[in-house]
Amino acid sequence: MSIYTVFLLVGQSVAMLLGRLYFVKGGNSKWMATLVQLAGFPVLIPFYLISTNSKPSTNDSQIKSPSVTTLALIYVSIGLLVAAGCYLYTIGLQYLPVSTFTLICASQLAFNSVFSFFLNAQKFTPFIINSLVLLTISSILLVFNNESSDGTSGVSKAKYAIGFTCTVAASAGFGLVLSLTQFCFNKVIRRQTFKVVLDMTIYQQIVATSVIVVGLFASGDWKGLTREMDGYKMGKVSYVMNLVGTAISWQVFAIGCVGLIFDVSSLFSNAVSVLGLPIVPVVAVFVFNDKMGGVKAISMVLAIWGFISYAYHHYLDDRNCKDEKRNADEVSKAPMLES
Repeated sequence: MSIYTVFLLVGQSVAMLLGRLYFVKGGNSKWMATLVQLAGFPVLIPFYLISTNSKPSTNDSQIKSPSVTTLALIYVSIGLLVAAGCYLYTIGLQYLPVSTFTLICASQLAFNSVFSFFLNAQKFTPFIINSLVLLTISSILLVFNNESSDGTSGVSKAKYAIGFTCTVAASAGFGLVLSLTQFCFNKVIRRQTFKVVLDMTIYQQIVATSVIVVGLFASGDWKGLTREMDGYKMGKVSYVMNLVGTAISWQVFAIGCVGLIFDVSSLFSNAVSVLGLPIVPVVAVFVFNDKMGGVKAISMVLAIWGFISYAYHHYLDDRNCKDEKRNADEVSKAPMLES
């Protein structure tokens, strides 16, 4: 779980910063910026081949696998949602200031909570509610930070409204994708292997990548890519490195995100994701020379506090499960001791 958490936080932070850098330095293709979020899945193929050769556990081998049609329906439906969400997020990242974009992204936690309540019977304890409130406030505070140079001056009100609407819709879609993924793991696939995590990540991204590639060529956006590369302020090599780095970072994020859904829950995965949102403005101090104000510092503290609250909830759950298992073992051994 710790490894998945690091993957999610590092991958998300690096990918968002590189995505922002792409637009700041002269990138303008929304389809290309969306494509690199998805097209990096081939880097996971070696890990997939290794996981395929590993032997499943006894419990996993006794579980009947879902049909190919069922799996295909899952991967296609989630893949389509992922493609739409990534494109909407790209529009938001292009038109909105970083602080506003981060604020709206925090709403995905609320959407995910609602979807998890209906799809996965997620229970809300005081620790979970405390965590959700703190993490949401942590990101909301960033909208009041006016010190950072977001590089979005000159954006018209119409484009601002479009970016706002698209980011809200993408946040709702992302919350739904996380809840659906957990539902499929628990109710349909029901296997506990790393291969299952890779299957869910790779196949849905193949579908999403195919959709975005069709959009890239159908829109004619591909015709201006050469001109965009030539006009990139940091040079052609940096342009390519930015796209490659963004693609790899989003794959690291995807593994961490899906892995946490698999090991814990979609709500926990989303809580860790929201924890990472304040990291972006902090790192932007060094990357984009933004100023570090008191609001950003408080935001970071609240995010860490909220994450600790959520982690403590799962620590208590794990301890209670161990106590119940130990008590059950003692009860089962009692008749044998008496005899």
